[in-house]
Amino acid sequence: MPDQKRMTTRLKELFERDEIFVLAGGMNAMGAKMAEALGFEAFYMSGGNTSAQLMGSTEGGTSMRDMVDNARRIVNVIDIPAFVDMDTGYGDAVQVYDTVKEYIRAGIAGTHLEDQVYPPKSGPRRRCVSIEEMVGKLRAAMDAKMELDPDFVIVARCDYAGVPGATFEEVMERCLAYKSETNVDVVCPAVASWEHNVEAIRRIPGPVLPLFTHGSQTHPTLQELQDAGAAAAWYPALTTMAGLQASWDFLNDFQERGTQAIDDFLVAAARSKWGVATNGNILGADRVKELEDKYLP
Repeated sequence: MPDQKRMTTRLKELFERDEIFVLAGGMNAMGAKMAEALGFEAFYMSGGNTSAQLMGSTEGGTSMRDMVDNARRIVNVIDIPAFVDMDTGYGDAVQVYDTVKEYIRAGIAGTHLEDQVYPPKSGPRRRCVSIEEMVGKLRAAMDAKMELDPDFVIVARCDYAGVPGATFEEVMERCLAYKSETNVDVVCPAVASWEHNVEAIRRIPGPVLPLFTHGSQTHPTLQELQDAGAAAAWYPALTTMAGLQASWDFLNDFQERGTQAIDDFLVAAARSKWGVATNGNILGADRVKELEDKYLP
């Protein structure tokens, strides 16, 4: 396993530097290996994507143990930091305390904790815990990491913007309380509009992590994020969104045209300006061959 202290320190330094970095998100070791191979500096393991992979549902289907086990598979094969979803912490502040320690022991470099009521939901109609309860959870998370690895990154994610009738100022009240009362490493306001994100970055002390999903109406450029002072560009489904659509299109094409769909796909892949993606060139067939040459008779 890559050195845990080094990975947490690397992620902490990424969040603290002036230049933004890209958090390439996904759900498995293959996606993480692709991100690493192409020079991304950190990988994000999404709870929703992991739940979809393991349970066939994106709505709170995974347990803490599911997430830790999946994260271990990822951190064991990459040499970049893994930032892993913790949803609502799988319980109260006591469970959050234990979960942070489990994450650190698994080799995870950082996590985000959101203020939704369990089970968390995507999109609108969200419900959030009180500011006081979330502050208690964040304090537990910060204490747990200080005991094992102070460089482990804790992000406070405020999902209150998804609560019906919520205002931007109410979101800001929460974000500012989370930072001032716990000194959490990073704050994620999770507001929809670009203008509100720029304002949140300006008003919240320390690193701020905006969240824009591929379903968002707002898609700032990397330069716009840099100019606004964002800590990172976070794309939770960057390694899965194109593959999902491509698989859907290909399977539909196969149902219509049979094996001709396979032939046409292979021709198109061979013409790719980036080359053909195979298990071997992504996962490291050369390394396996080197080990075989060294150890097999």
